[in-house]
Amino acid sequence: MSISEHKHMPAPIRRIEVFTGAGRRRSWSAEEKASIVAESYGDGETVCAVARRHGLTPQQLFTWRRLARVEPTSDAPVMFVPAVVETPPPEPTAVVTSPHRARRRFTTSGIELEIGGVAVRVGADANPQAIAAVIRALKASS
Repeated sequence: MSISEHKHMPAPIRRIEVFTGAGRRRSWSAEEKASIVAESYGDGETVCAVARRHGLTPQQLFTWRRLARVEPTSDAPVMFVPAVVETPPPEPTAVVTSPHRARRRFTTSGIELEIGGVAVRVGADANPQAIAAVIRALKASS
């Protein structure tokens, strides 16, 4: 049975393509690449048309264009523009007075009580009888 008579092949094979040559990748000089990239930026040109004319894929030409934007094309040293950073002056903050005392963050261990607008901070080592006396006094005054 030949390949053309195989049941998965609907039609007989009529054409065979033979690739000859070294089969290696083409190499382009930097000048050729620059010329093709410059041509792709011409008026009325599309990347696909330029790539087709030179036997490239559009992806390859787009890569060349991206690399041309990123990499410096000359041997000139890279120059930096001096940067000036100005810090704006601090904006004046308005002091808002409120009838309630602002709460402060209590960082040590203990508790904070607020009774009648008066804040009392009690440390962890405070005497329980003294704490009870302070609470009774605050309740009586409010």
